[in-house]
Amino acid sequence: MTPNLKAIPLILIGVLLNAAAQICLKKGLSAAGGLHLEFGALVRVMLQPWVLAGLACYAVSVVVWLGALSLVEVNYAYPFLALGFIANALMARAFLAEVIPPIRWVALAIIVLGVGLQAWSGKSH
Repeated sequence: MTPNLKAIPLILIGVLLNAAAQICLKKGLSAAGGLHLEFGALVRVMLQPWVLAGLACYAVSVVVWLGALSLVEVNYAYPFLALGFIANALMARAFLAEVIPPIRWVALAIIVLGVGLQAWSGKSH
């Protein structure tokens, strides 16, 4: 198995963790009543369990991303982060009941096509 193929699961896990972090942060902000620039409010937000979960997702995603970068060039791996737009839209719809307009789905499909083309163009080591 080529390094590019070995890296793809790590890249995708990193992308999903990053998108999950966004959802957790949004849920945490909502639960805390939003972000207000005063010390007590900032502490309340930073100690909110959903915010802590989001930060944990970010931390784990960095470790996973390092694993991916140890296998492939950054110019191969980085474009996959665009898949986060799709993961985020799907998660926002499922967990936050956000409405995604049809034109945004078209835009997301174009992103998927672009990422697929760049992945297909990767050289093997």
